[in-house]
Amino acid sequence: MGGEDEIQQRGSKSMDERLRATVHGRVQGVSFRFNTVLKANEVGARGWVRNRADGSVEVVAEGTRPALERLLAWLHQGSLGSRVTEVESSWWAATGEFESFDVR
Repeated sequence: MGGEDEIQQRGSKSMDERLRATVHGRVQGVSFRFNTVLKANEVGARGWVRNRADGSVEVVAEGTRPALERLLAWLHQGSLGSRVTEVESSWWAATGEFESFDVR
């Protein structure tokens, strides 16, 4: 069978959103990306995190709005040893292109 389950799963996927965030402050060289991966996995987000040449960290994540809001709240506080001074964020429609959350 599985027809109804499959429809519900597809339906929940269509409820996913995309969060793009740039985190400024002391966020490189302090395990920020590693801890972002841990938090993203904890909340069930998929996507990636990477260092930027300007010293900030960029995050692209997809998942449910509540999951992404939890990740965004964590990005504002940061990991032990980091010092977040600003987080720029925007919301987009999910593309469904990610299967996991990785460091790039």
